[in-house]
Amino acid sequence: MQRFMITDASDVVRKVGKRILSELDFLVSEAGDAQEALMRCQAEIPDYLIVDAGMEGALELITNIRAMPNGKDVKIYYCVVEADLRKLMAGKRAGATDFLLKPFDRKILTAIFGNRAVAA
Repeated sequence: MQRFMITDASDVVRKVGKRILSELDFLVSEAGDAQEALMRCQAEIPDYLIVDAGMEGALELITNIRAMPNGKDVKIYYCVVEADLRKLMAGKRAGATDFLLKPFDRKILTAIFGNRAVAA
């Protein structure tokens, strides 16, 4: 089973994302801030990671994960509220694999990740 972490300050976003991704057969963990996410990743690095762009330390979190052993293998989705080119480029420079628009829902998460959970 592939591991997935959702890092977002919003409890609601984390809970909704966890419910949907768990139904897609991911083992999902949550972090409410960048520091908690970094500590969890140091203990066990996930296969996929959603990082909220509005969270303090989001870009540093991505950079720190990329510097970890096996950190280059993590698929990191930088989660933005709007398609702001500056924010997207900053995320890409930090090491984000791709982007995800917020708010996301079942349809979006299933379309993006639905066939990836079983690909382990």
